[in-house]
Amino acid sequence: MHKNTFLKTCFIILAFLVVNLTIAQSSASKSVSSFLIDAPQLDTIKKIWVYLPKTYTPNAKKYPVLYLQDAQNLFDRSTSYSGEWKVDETLDSLDLPLIVIGIEHGNEKRIDELTPYPHPEYKGGKADAYLDFILNTLKPKIDSLYNTSPTAKNTFIGGSSLGGLFAYYATLKHPDIFGKALVFSPSFWYSEDIFNLTESAELNSLSKNQFYFRAGEKESETMVPLMLKMKELLSSKQISEAQINIEAVPNGEHNEAFWASLFPEAALWLMDLEK
Repeated sequence: MHKNTFLKTCFIILAFLVVNLTIAQSSASKSVSSFLIDAPQLDTIKKIWVYLPKTYTPNAKKYPVLYLQDAQNLFDRSTSYSGEWKVDETLDSLDLPLIVIGIEHGNEKRIDELTPYPHPEYKGGKADAYLDFILNTLKPKIDSLYNTSPTAKNTFIGGSSLGGLFAYYATLKHPDIFGKALVFSPSFWYSEDIFNLTESAELNSLSKNQFYFRAGEKESETMVPLMLKMKELLSSKQISEAQINIEAVPNGEHNEAFWASLFPEAALWLMDLEK
């Protein structure tokens, strides 16, 4: 092959790879943006992802807000560990007037952030500092930047795995802040103390809160049984059936694809709509 032809061919191949790599770098829609915020409670700077619905206008009606954990896995396959939830595509297709705030986890500090109690082997147990960041730094910032409805009725929290554990914990600790919780594949195995907290929770404080529990039967031997145990404990506190939407999914596995499949129906539930 002539040298010039060879170089031209290499250039074309390189250009093709660069273009495709650029395309693959981000799958987030134009509805998603991000910003950095100082998190003094965690002694770090957090990256926050923001999804705004297509109908969003800064001076019109107030929008409900969903705070989700592990933002790396929510919007963009290029930042995800093993696939994304496709939160932006799902909400765009459903045309829901819902703002989603994704909070990126702290990588090696993820366990510390999302676990309210320490585990003998995996340690952690510093979720109160992370929750303090959300309540006293992040939420006020979001409410100042966007046209939100800051009441508990329109403020939601969610997550999967350790994020599901945290979302449940946050709602029990602050039912006056978070009206609904998406609890996917919750790591209730992490500490028995989460059951003790539920048992000691004041009935009146949870009278209006709602929980959306989902777990897969192929996740682990304890995942579904512990979720059902938590449901029974809540029911014993006279939390009504209408407040608890719970289901064990036969083929559900512990991965992003499973949680992505749960999100559309869960989003409709948040907005009091039916699929």
